[in-house]
Amino acid sequence: MTAGLIGRKVGMTRVFIDDGSSVPVTVIEAGPCRVLQVREGGVQLGFGEKRAQRTLKAELGHAKAAGLTTAPSVVRTFDVNGESPKQGDTVTVGIFAAGDWVKVTGQSKGRGFQGVVHRYGSGGGPGSHGNTRHRKPGSIGAGTDPSRVIKGKRMPGHMGDRRHTELGLKVVRVDADRNLLFVRGAIPGAKNGIVTVAKQGGRSRHD
Repeated sequence: MTAGLIGRKVGMTRVFIDDGSSVPVTVIEAGPCRVLQVREGGVQLGFGEKRAQRTLKAELGHAKAAGLTTAPSVVRTFDVNGESPKQGDTVTVGIFAAGDWVKVTGQSKGRGFQGVVHRYGSGGGPGSHGNTRHRKPGSIGAGTDPSRVIKGKRMPGHMGDRRHTELGLKVVRVDADRNLLFVRGAIPGAKNGIVTVAKQGGRSRHD
């Protein structure tokens, strides 16, 4: 079966586990996803429906080969664990179970152009009265040698709106009837953002 699913971030809430403690979770509407194509070493899945007026003929033909009448809005490729599914099969949230370790990939929220205080957590300048460099970066390089700004220097710039993968997340609950996955902690992206959830196989080095 596939090692992951395409889903949509619903939002955050909390659930109570057996010992009565509260656990913060992110709710993900994961699947169902149709298998569009079986490739060497991977499976192509489709999620959602694309509007007819925005669908190319090639996309529609690709979807019809898998038994769909409309083209999916999102297409992603996943690795295969165990027996490979067939073209036209449906993959559901049932491939996950409570206690599984997963990694979630999504597009982080865009923050626009930001300074070093917001972008990197810089301390900024003095906050005293009359000072004019409260949130400025300060010195950005040496003068005589090397007489330039070193590559990789943390500077003001565009923040967010990047592909990000959160590792070491644990599945707390699986609701197969509503295709919902409850994952402990936060995941990248805004509400209703498209994400991919894949099995990690073990704890992350970040845990």
